[in-house]
This record gives sequence, structure tokens and C-alpha cells, in this order.
Amino acid sequence: MTSPTSITVTPVHVADLLAEGELMPVCVHVIDHPDGRVLVDTGLTELHPAVADMDPRLRPVSDWDLDLDGIDMVVNTHLHFDHCGGNHLFAGKPTYVQRRELEDARSLEDYTIREWVEAPGVQYVPVDGEVELLPGVRLVPTPGHTNGSQVVVVETGERPTVIAGDTAVWFGEMDEPKTEGQRLVRAMEPEMVWLSHTHEPWRPPTL
Repeated sequence: MTSPTSITVTPVHVADLLAEGELMPVCVHVIDHPDGRVLVDTGLTELHPAVADMDPRLRPVSDWDLDLDGIDMVVNTHLHFDHCGGNHLFAGKPTYVQRRELEDARSLEDYTIREWVEAPGVQYVPVDGEVELLPGVRLVPTPGHTNGSQVVVVETGERPTVIAGDTAVWFGEMDEPKTEGQRLVRAMEPEMVWLSHTHEPWRPPTL
């Protein structure tokens, strides 16, 4: 049986975006597990006219504190451009995404940058609902930010750590959850929640 203390989550800052006049980090998260290394989201690695208004500031992939070859599998919390723009770096490795999300990204206009979703060699594994990825690591759908959003729940101790993508974009959305996905995450009573656009994890208020 996998010991929860042997699973760690590490954020990697890969870019910044301009949102409402302020720079917002884009972070991906690495799960080190005895049975494999999982990368949650892949950030973005190039510029695109469709998102020029967000003035992306890219960090060179060579500067990412990340061994690309050491990644065994990828999870996309959802397929917006700043979460799937590095999928091409992991061509040939299984990339887990909710089936609904993949269908929406492939069919809806102005949803994402489709050529980044469909980068050559990306091998999607569409899943339906909750799935155990590795012992103590599971995918859980959290509709809200998109209909097909999911989070990764990591059993790291008495209470789980959640890697939430954009289920919440800032801490206030976790403090006062409004979407189905946000409420689901709060109901898990997590120890901490890693978001894609903050450097530090959200933690529940202490009584």
C-alpha cells in the first residue's frame, strides 16, 4: 500500500498572463508518486494572436524546474489554452482529460486554441467521471469553470491535497464557493488546494 507521505506535489511557474491589469502566474503541478510522476496541466510554450490581449510572458521550457522526460502521464484539468499549450512536449504519453472537456474543446468556437489541443502526437485518454489514476491519486469532475473541468485529489495525509486547475482562479472563490465544482472541493475538507494562477496553495480557514 502506498504511504501518503511518499506522495508530494510541487508547483512549477511556467508563464505569466496579464489579467485586469495585473500579472497572474501560470503554474503547473508535479505529483511525485512511487508508481510514477504525473504532470497536472502543461501551461503554454508559445505566443498566439488569439490571446495577445493577455500579453503572455513565457518562461523558456529549459528554465522550467521540470525533467520533461521523467513525466509518465499528464492530466489536463481542462483544455483552455494556458493549461494545454505544453501538451505537445509530452507526445506519446497518456494525457487524461474528461471526455466532455475534450468534446467541447474540439467542437466549440472561441473555447481554446484548437491547434494546441490537437498538437501532433498528443495521446488523450478520455475519462468519464471519477477515476483512480494511481493509488491515492484520483480524478474528480468539478463542473463550473468549464462543464468538463476536473481536479486531482491526492491523499497526502489525514486530509487530501487538491490540484484544482481553474475550478477556482483566486482564493476568494474557495472562501465562498459558488459553483458545483467549488462546493465539491470544499466538501472534501482538503488540507490545501493548489490553484493554477497563485504561487501558494489555498488553505481552509482555521476555526
